[in-house]
Formats: sequence, structure tokens, C-alpha cells
Amino acid sequence: MNHAHFLRGLTVSTALLTLAVGIGGRPAAAGKPGDTPSLPSPTGPHPVGTTSLHLTDDSRPDPWASGASARELMVSLWYPTASANGRRAQYMTPTESELLLKEGGITGVPSDVLSTTRTNAFADARPAGPERGLPLVVLSPGFTKPRTTLTALAEDLASHGYIVAAIDHTYENVATTFPDGRVTTCTAGEGTHDEAFWKRLVTGRAADVSFVLDELTRAHATWDGARLIDPSRIAMAGHSVGGASSVTSMLADSRVRAGIDIDGTTHVPIPDSGLSRPFLFLGRHSQYSPGSGGAVATWERDWQRLTGWKRWLVVTGAEHASFTDVGLLAEQFGVDMGADLPAARASEIIRSHTRAFLELHLGHRAQRLLDKPSKRYPQVAFCGPEASPRV
Repeated sequence: MNHAHFLRGLTVSTALLTLAVGIGGRPAAAGKPGDTPSLPSPTGPHPVGTTSLHLTDDSRPDPWASGASARELMVSLWYPTASANGRRAQYMTPTESELLLKEGGITGVPSDVLSTTRTNAFADARPAGPERGLPLVVLSPGFTKPRTTLTALAEDLASHGYIVAAIDHTYENVATTFPDGRVTTCTAGEGTHDEAFWKRLVTGRAADVSFVLDELTRAHATWDGARLIDPSRIAMAGHSVGGASSVTSMLADSRVRAGIDIDGTTHVPIPDSGLSRPFLFLGRHSQYSPGSGGAVATWERDWQRLTGWKRWLVVTGAEHASFTDVGLLAEQFGVDMGADLPAARASEIIRSHTRAFLELHLGHRAQRLLDKPSKRYPQVAFCGPEASPRV
């Protein structure tokens, strides 16, 4: 399965804290002990605000908590704002930082270091934009990963005029903090991770997504910024099992008009009747190139059943963590994730290609970046199951 743990099996030594490996073995810039980690600046024209919602779905029990008659979720929202000032949002709490580092076996850094990460969004800034005028993008993280690990992508999209909702799928990540101070951990990981488990996981995530869409698009939504959402322009993207959940969510909910699977093995096949809405596969060259075996088989199967606009892109030199903030922050700590592609470059590729897909299918603006290989991004290859990657 492609659900690698955060910084799996790595520890931070003194040498690693002062040097990271770049392309071709060249040293890459790395953080030093005491440096404040940071996320890359958004590339769009709008300042970004962010807030969190605590939502409760009383219509169904929690799938992972015995005796819980309702499903509770925490959702982070990023959006354009006219207020380019105020307090920068905290990346995660000290407790969440400690638990995420512990899960990855990371030592040699302060346990709260991720809580000090510098973000670019202003906490609780007022949303700005035309009423019913902004597209909505739902983000779903990988298994055991909190929603915050997709912050760099979310901030960038919001700076270009999108509302972004990232969901913490409760009990499926190392730490979810609720407003009353409760912190839930990953109980869904207990037991056998067989195919039935992953199907249960993505099916549950599809239900989470539909509920969040209900809450954000209903009349008199609790969040004031919901009035800006155009309910006819909704897309979803996710990483790892969150990417696989994009397929499941599109099959379950027609409101999701376009989807992206970022480096995730799909677990619920697209039915023979097909899926006609736009879809993008975006993954590692080493894992998701035709003929590489293993996880790529699920993409080959589903590719044949995607009957609308579709692309299959792979990134040379990337590793699983390269597609999220995990790679960005690990490199700043000096941790070698095994990627040949510098984390900042990988982040640029993910953000630019995700944005191009959304601009094409939610904004209806042509995107040359998705028509053919680009000299600007030679690491990105176009491919399909019956052809070698085109670079």
C-alpha cells in the first residue's frame, strides 16, 4: 500500500540537521536547529484567511468509535480576504506536533516544532468575494495525516480565488483537536489493513465529504463565508488514500464536478458504466508509470473507465511525502526523505498542476500546461497504460 508513515523509519542526527541531499547528490539548503520552519508563499494576488469549523453529523454513527452515535469532524477553511493583516494562523497545536513526530519516529527536534511553522494565512480574517462566485475545493489527507499537511496547497489555491475545505477524518489521523480541548487519535489503524479496510475507509470519507458539502452549501450555513461558494463549481483533491477517496466521492456525490488523485492507490473501482467527469492522476514516476507494477495497476484499471477529460502525470524524483507539507518541512529539518527532487520544486509542481486542472474545469480557462509536456517542468511526464511516459 502507498500509505507511507510520516518520515518512516527516520531519525534526525546532527549531520542530517545541517545538510539535506539535493539533485545529483548536491547539498540542498536545509534548516539549522532553532530555525523556524515555514511554508512557501502563495502565488496568487489575494491575501488568504483561514478558520476552522466543528461539524457534527447526527444522521450516522462514527464508523471508528464504538458507541458514538454521531460523526464529529474538524474542517479547516482557506479563502480570499481583503484583510492583509492580523495574526498568522497556527499550523498545528503543540500536542498535534508531538504526536505527528512521534508517529514518524522523529527525535532530535523540539516536540512542538511543527506548531511554530510559519504559515501565510490570517486567522479568522473576513472572507471576500462575490456572492455565489467562488469555486470550492475539498481536500482529503493521507491516512494518519492531519488536514494541516495540505496547507501549502490550500493557501495557494485560496490566493487564486478558491475556497478550500480540508477535512480531518476523525480517528483516521494521529491527532484531531476539538474546540473543547479533546484530542482524538488514530484508532482506525488498529487491526488488519486488508482491502476491506481500505474500502471501508474511502467509503466513510465519501460520506464525510458529502456531509461537509451539505453544511457548506445549505441555506443559512453556520460559516459566513459559505455565501461566497458557487455550488455548481466544486472539486476534490487528496493525497494517498485521500486521493483514492476523490474517486469514491465522485461516484457517491454528483456535486463533485472534478477530481484529483495525488499519489494514491485506488481501492473502490470505477464501475463499468464509467465516470465521465474530469479526473487527474498525479503521482511518482517510480510508482505510477505504466509497466512499473504494483500500485499502478489500480490506475490502469480505472483509466479505462474514465470516459471524460483525463490526464495521467508522473513526477520524476518525487517520493510519497514530496506531494504534501511533510516533504517541505522534513527538508527544512535536514531530513533526507529519499527524494531526488528538492521539496520546494515538488511543491511548485503540485501547486501549479493542481491549479491548472481547477482553472480548466471550474474556471473554464484553457491551460496549456495540461496539453503537453512543458519545458518549465521537465520532471513531469504525460503517460497512460498503453504508452511510455512522454517528456
